[in-house]
Amino acid sequence: MLPSQGRFSSSAARAWLTGVGRVARCALLAAVAAMLAAPAAQAVPLFARQTGQNCVSCHAGGQFPELTQYGRLFKLTAYTMGDRVNVPLSAMGVLSVSRVRDTSKSDAPADDFQKNGAPLLAMGSVFTGGKITDNVGAFVQVTYDNYAGRSTTSDGNNGKFLGHTGADNMDFRYADRFIGPTHDVIFGVSLNNGPSVTDPWNSAAAWMQYVPVPTPTSSQFVDGRAPYPAYPASRISGLNTYVYWNQMVYAEVGAYGTANKGLSFMSTGTRDSATSRLAGFNNPYWRVALTRQWGAHNFMVGTSGMVTHLYDNGSDISDPNNLSRIRNTGVDAQYQYILDPHTVTAQIAYMRQQQTYSVNQIANAAPVYFQADGVTPVDPVNPSDTTKTLRAKLSYVYQAKYGASLAYFDRSGRPNTLNQTAGYDSTGLITSNDPNGTNITSTRVTGNLTGNPSTRGFTYEAFWLPVQYVRVGVQYTAYNKFNGASDNYDGFGRNARDNNTLFLYVWGAY
Repeated sequence: MLPSQGRFSSSAARAWLTGVGRVARCALLAAVAAMLAAPAAQAVPLFARQTGQNCVSCHAGGQFPELTQYGRLFKLTAYTMGDRVNVPLSAMGVLSVSRVRDTSKSDAPADDFQKNGAPLLAMGSVFTGGKITDNVGAFVQVTYDNYAGRSTTSDGNNGKFLGHTGADNMDFRYADRFIGPTHDVIFGVSLNNGPSVTDPWNSAAAWMQYVPVPTPTSSQFVDGRAPYPAYPASRISGLNTYVYWNQMVYAEVGAYGTANKGLSFMSTGTRDSATSRLAGFNNPYWRVALTRQWGAHNFMVGTSGMVTHLYDNGSDISDPNNLSRIRNTGVDAQYQYILDPHTVTAQIAYMRQQQTYSVNQIANAAPVYFQADGVTPVDPVNPSDTTKTLRAKLSYVYQAKYGASLAYFDRSGRPNTLNQTAGYDSTGLITSNDPNGTNITSTRVTGNLTGNPSTRGFTYEAFWLPVQYVRVGVQYTAYNKFNGASDNYDGFGRNARDNNTLFLYVWGAY
């Protein structure tokens, strides 16, 4: 029996174990190849070359990108510690395999679970930046996604996957540090492309999820796709200022707007349908944290938030009736114990999001579904929603080589038929192909029968760092609730536990 599972039939168990064995063999071969390739690469990550430090100096237990106190100071002082590198480039790549527990409850498994159980060289990133002057530095990431899109039958490629390159995390900084007998003050300004990208703690929304996730739908339920505290807009542009006083108090404020005109490079490669369009720069962001270092221990507790005025995707931005207002408020904490050979990190983050939908979205959102009788409409849509997301994680690393973690996620909120994507039609059926011509269809696999966002579960992880630039890991994400229910959440008999996913990865950075 697998963790958090019901009973398997013997045939299902054999199929699962056969798949797991195949996945494990692929991951093992990839790990051996990575270890053999690493010494010959004759390259080190950009920031390590600049500072002359080992990876564990900046990253807790060598877990990139989770930062130590030294790593946080490096970031807050604008990535300027050390000497400027002549060729300021590094690269990252991910080889992975995802396998979903049950793919049977689908009309089109090849689409709903693309590449299930197949090894994927899913993505790669190029990094540049580091020290530019004594006070100016940058962190720039550009990512290539090998499965970013699919061709159509009409173009002759019959659904072939298409790769795509786009802007990822970007952070350009100016900083200065003032040290005296009674004070140590770091002051800085950041031009960046996402709320909390500037944050030096891994309990922040932008950094708590850091194992890259492949795009194919076989990976849609891995830990990186499970609920995380998050802000509603990304690949935007913001100007933030911050101060860090006596390595105890951190405060940051900023404002964000659409990444367009001279700042459009911050969203390069983002599809129009995924582009966040904000109303001016009337989108404030804030962050306050208290932190304390004593011996091998470091503790932080903080709060953050943002108010976002966001236009509906693809809508006319000249019409104020297409504008939604979203308010995020969160609290988080992080504890680290770092004393060779042990590294312990505990993180917890909670975020409350209140969204008031646009006038046009509510006006055009008459419910299409019915109650089981096929006559009574479902409840009217709510003009606003409140969702709450909790994430907690505990990890341990021994000798910066062997590690394990346990994570918990829980998203809750009230039902809203605006978010319902599965339900009964006027003949009392739930169907994805509309055989009776009602023009009412339901979504399988990711469908939501109630409009309730509640999703809950655990992720178990073990990993190994054979060399300091390579991480080999296995995650098992187990759901006990998905889209508001434990059983039959989409109306087609799919249960939350059917989405449980085994994910193996080899992640290297050079």
